[in-house]
Amino acid sequence: MSWKPELEELKKRKALAKKMGGAEKVKRHRDAGKLTVRERIDKLLDPESFREIGTIAGKGSYDESGELVDFMPANFVIGRGKIEGRPVVVGGDDFTVRGGAADAAIRGKQVMAEQMAHELRLPLIRLVDGTGGGGSVKTIETMGFTYVPANPAWDWVIANLAQVPVVALGLGSVAGLGAARLVSSHYSVMVEGLSQMFIAGPPVVARIGQNLTKEELGGASIHAKAGAIDDVVASEEEAFARARGFLSYLPSSVYELPPRGPITDDPERREEFLIEAVPRDRRKVYDMRKIVNAVVDRDSFFEIGRTYGGSAIAGLARLDGWPVAVLASDPFFYGGGWTAEASQKVTRFVDLANTFHLPVVNFVDVPGFVIGLEAEKAGTIRHGARTLAAIYQARVPWCSVLVRKIFGVAGAGHTNHARLHYRFAWPSGDWGSLPIEGGIEAAYRSDLEASKEPEKLRVEIEERLNRFRSPFRTAETFLVEEIVDPRDTRPLVCEFANLAAKLREPGPVATPLRP
Repeated sequence: MSWKPELEELKKRKALAKKMGGAEKVKRHRDAGKLTVRERIDKLLDPESFREIGTIAGKGSYDESGELVDFMPANFVIGRGKIEGRPVVVGGDDFTVRGGAADAAIRGKQVMAEQMAHELRLPLIRLVDGTGGGGSVKTIETMGFTYVPANPAWDWVIANLAQVPVVALGLGSVAGLGAARLVSSHYSVMVEGLSQMFIAGPPVVARIGQNLTKEELGGASIHAKAGAIDDVVASEEEAFARARGFLSYLPSSVYELPPRGPITDDPERREEFLIEAVPRDRRKVYDMRKIVNAVVDRDSFFEIGRTYGGSAIAGLARLDGWPVAVLASDPFFYGGGWTAEASQKVTRFVDLANTFHLPVVNFVDVPGFVIGLEAEKAGTIRHGARTLAAIYQARVPWCSVLVRKIFGVAGAGHTNHARLHYRFAWPSGDWGSLPIEGGIEAAYRSDLEASKEPEKLRVEIEERLNRFRSPFRTAETFLVEEIVDPRDTRPLVCEFANLAAKLREPGPVATPLRP
């Protein structure tokens, strides 16, 4: 009279589901150097923490008496688990079942993963491999008809960007809907040599006369340099580690605050090299990342998108244990000037900080927008104006460290000038509407044209103007609030992080991340 027979059938079905696409396809998958979706989930999550949902969803084969003889699971695995003890939702494509194409999937599982993350207010990790539930022409024959395309769960995909952290890992050849799911995230990663991403893959692209390999068309380095994805790693294991690291700086949802991490570094630490980190010669470059790493908690800087928009540096870090968003300039690229790409990078990063209540610390060395014909063709001012909007709309606490150059409209975007100017200037600070060296010819054009010795006059004018260039002159008029010893920067920004901690307010924001 018990239900033991049904439980035995349930056990059988679960065992069949764990075989995924079958031994042959699993072997082929592993021979390609890839982990299966279940292996990926085990390596991503805390041990024994995965609670699967929809384990036996799929397609069964039955004999004449109605007995199950075989079972093909859905090609999408979902469930809840934990990362560092915190609950998360994970959804992964099973490439061993029809390469992740829609005709093998149960669409409801993909929808449920997104909806579950949203309604339970939990971070979501997508393990994307294949078309990610997208199309295959075999669908026509399988279904017996064609259909008007729709993107499953897309209302939840967009809603999640405003509510919960979303991490997407590209772990194979990702196309179509899979590519869209990969990039529609707060943090995306591809694996060098293992991952490729395309709107349409090489066989389709060949029809327009472009015969390319998967790497040539959509290799990881292509998309990292284009800004379509955030980071490239060497292995799947490294991708999982990056996902875990990224989430450690963020709250589980916008309704919570980023948790304070362990306090492992002295907030009063002073680094002697900072006094000479910036060259006295304004034409020389220096290592801004070395400065950032010296100021934030040791080994806490988690850079994002290093190969895109090179003149802007963005990443997460901790100050006295508190998570913060770090912006900085890289003078090795256009002297730190904002390109169209750098502007897009800063916009997206500020939106991320604003969405998840991360205070911003900005290390500034911006000579303005990059100029010239190519900058105009790239629509730099349009992208730059959007960046200014993101900065002015952000409501998180903001601290700027004026390291060197602050010029023009882009330089003025180092903070929202209408808010409290919580900022510190280094003695190397150099600012104005535009650099003296580049503005003399325009401002003194008539004098130079009338002079018999224009070059001598230009040098005399420059020397005269340089007398007023000292940041101490600016501080006299309180147009810069405080000039500090660079070695005091860490104690000062740690104080900011502790003051800012109580100002953070949970809840949704008016301007979340812009996809």
